[in-house]
Amino acid sequence: MDRIRIALGNRVQFDPLVPRYNIAPSQPVLTVVSTAHLHELTWGLIPSWSKERKAIINARAETLDDRASFKDSFEHRRCLILADGFYEWRRIGKARQAFYFQMEDEHAFAFAGIWDRWKHGEVKIKSCAIVTTDANELLAPVHDRMPVILREESYERWLDPKVSPTELKKLLEPYSSEEMKSHPVSSQVNFADAEGRELIERVDVEVGTTPSLF
Repeated sequence: MDRIRIALGNRVQFDPLVPRYNIAPSQPVLTVVSTAHLHELTWGLIPSWSKERKAIINARAETLDDRASFKDSFEHRRCLILADGFYEWRRIGKARQAFYFQMEDEHAFAFAGIWDRWKHGEVKIKSCAIVTTDANELLAPVHDRMPVILREESYERWLDPKVSPTELKKLLEPYSSEEMKSHPVSSQVNFADAEGRELIERVDVEVGTTPSLF
């Protein structure tokens, strides 16, 4: 995470982190919000006005500024969602094969994210969604969407409350496929309680059965 801290001007201090290899929707993810503080938010955005505890895990870049679920968060509550890799699944017949995607240099990076606060009675949840865009050439054979990965020089801009939505949308482009790599991984990542470094290790192509995240 050192490159992320440096990109933010060394303002965010990271305590020792416990590695996670399989984060599922409704679980906490590590984020940096507009104040450049480190927070754990629940993955799955629940709009503050929603009467139901119904979460949205991804927010399409194309509808951020006009869909009611996203518009206010896009304008006022943006965040960086920290990671060093993610999974996607390719359909093979009626089944799916899991793939792991990461940077070519294997360094940590940040997804563009939006967040909100939801309250119902005594229950309070701070939650977030990952912004998605069209897939780059590396992801396209697997899925037609991918998470927006921000470049380091864009971190401050994404978090800056003074930047206009029009300018922010220019950041929401597919990341260069030449700077990323991927390989097939075990179908064990299909299970939310599966954990461990073996989940990201390369395997021969096999059959998986999980729905797509993006």
